[in-house]
Amino acid sequence: MVCLYSLLSLLLLVALLGMAAKMDYISPTVISDRGLELLSATFVFSCIVNLVLYAAGCKSRNQGSSLKPHLTGNLIHDWWYGIQLNPQCMGIDLKFFFVRAGMMGWLIINLSVLARSIQDATLSRSMILYQLFSLLYILDYFFYEEYMTSTWDIIAERLGFMLVFGDLVWIPFGFSVQGWWLLNNKPELTTASVIANCFVFLIGYLVFRGANKQKHLFKKNPKAPIWGRPPKVIGGKLLASGFWGVARHCNYLGDLLLALSFSLPCGISSPIPYFYPIYLLILLIWRERRDEARCATKYKEVWAEYCKLVPWRILPYFY
Repeated sequence: MVCLYSLLSLLLLVALLGMAAKMDYISPTVISDRGLELLSATFVFSCIVNLVLYAAGCKSRNQGSSLKPHLTGNLIHDWWYGIQLNPQCMGIDLKFFFVRAGMMGWLIINLSVLARSIQDATLSRSMILYQLFSLLYILDYFFYEEYMTSTWDIIAERLGFMLVFGDLVWIPFGFSVQGWWLLNNKPELTTASVIANCFVFLIGYLVFRGANKQKHLFKKNPKAPIWGRPPKVIGGKLLASGFWGVARHCNYLGDLLLALSFSLPCGISSPIPYFYPIYLLILLIWRERRDEARCATKYKEVWAEYCKLVPWRILPYFY
């Protein structure tokens, strides 16, 4: 099911910015020209937002599962992880709102970088590939945003600095490093490398989207067929069919391949464009360890049985 509201919001925002640039109200390259200033302002804003969330959460008396404050007494822990699961403002779920803002920001930064590349006559095959892959990834998020409701971030992570900073700062600025790098570098790509890069993106997308879709549909209908067969379910709770019968966190593998596909157009002359996939690898291994610990506590013997049936964590036969 497509979330038309968020998708239309994205398209409307891009259309309005395009019209404003066409009428010379704003410069299409303003972000690429003043990126450091915008980064600094966004960082300060994310800190202020998290301060407000922390203060509001401490004062909350709501006992609902989404708004009940969870205070551990450790200020750093509560600040970092947050104290409310799904805080709202005027009926708006802030967790979803911030993710949308981050993805929209990533696209707007990319479009400004693309405009600068066109104006400077430095548009390359590498820039086109990076822009195309990231655009498809962003549109896919808004098209299938409903599937986010089955992810760990939405289900279990509270809204603290980790998610606020990650959504408002890390996603738009960290994920766009390749575009910034390509403004000043022009690697030469062979036709074979372009085809290989497209193949990595396609495989990554099929694994990432396929795994998340299977989990989401399973939560809605535990009897829905997986790859044309009845699903194998452990303890009536854990899906062990399809991608989830290959690795326990197979969606992370798809995400890593997608991240790698954003960097491969930059060639291998510098490690800077690979900042995103390297960071993501570290993050997802850390998150996978946290997921494993939580699932072991939550599902107990069922989780142990699932681990025996599906021994691989992310990459089959390797990890």
